[in-house]
Amino acid sequence: MKRALVTGGSGGIGAAICQRLAADGYHVFIHANSNKATAEQLAAQVTAAGGSAEALQFDVTDQAAVHSVLGALVEDQPIQVLVNNAGIHDDAVFPGMSPQQWHSVIDVSLNGFFNVTQALMMPMIRSRWGRIVNVSSISGITGNRGQTNYSAAKGALNAATKSLAQEVASRGITVNAVAPGIIETTMTENSFDAQAIANMVPMKRAGTAKEVADLVSFLASDQSTYITGQIISINGGMI
Repeated sequence: MKRALVTGGSGGIGAAICQRLAADGYHVFIHANSNKATAEQLAAQVTAAGGSAEALQFDVTDQAAVHSVLGALVEDQPIQVLVNNAGIHDDAVFPGMSPQQWHSVIDVSLNGFFNVTQALMMPMIRSRWGRIVNVSSISGITGNRGQTNYSAAKGALNAATKSLAQEVASRGITVNAVAPGIIETTMTENSFDAQAIANMVPMKRAGTAKEVADLVSFLASDQSTYITGQIISINGGMI
């Protein structure tokens, strides 16, 4: 059984991705930072539904902690599907943005990508098969007022996706990013009302976490073998 790791796996989009990958037949490691109980509850739900999953806890910004946990996991068998989903918002207009707001958002989305991906890279390369899917955002493509930090982090993640894809393509590893627009999650439920969504989105609705998970599932499958280095938008036609 191939194994998959989803960082930020206990959140709305992350949970949907974990459930879908488990349904696809992967053993899924569900990562959490501070809320391991939620990840354990999700793992129990996946197992009850016939899937295979377990919870992991570490801070993606702590390189030593990441390598300690993941290094032990890949000693005998690689993790061949990695979904870098961990990320945070801390929005503010740029003149009023604190250094902490800038650094914390970039640390999780960008340095977290580096720490986790590098820890899994060599075992994945030796297996000559892998799928890396980075969860980006429309903000990393178009920018968004009040999100200079978040847009910077996701824009850099998009660029890293393209570069890493070129490095590992000959090893049977694909690297892609998905860039969601407005997705229905607890994080966004108070951000946009129905009229605002109708004005912004040609499809006149928000997307669902399941729709994002379906795209990730495709990119993690053998059906996407010739797709790499791409930033794939899922936003109902916003751009």
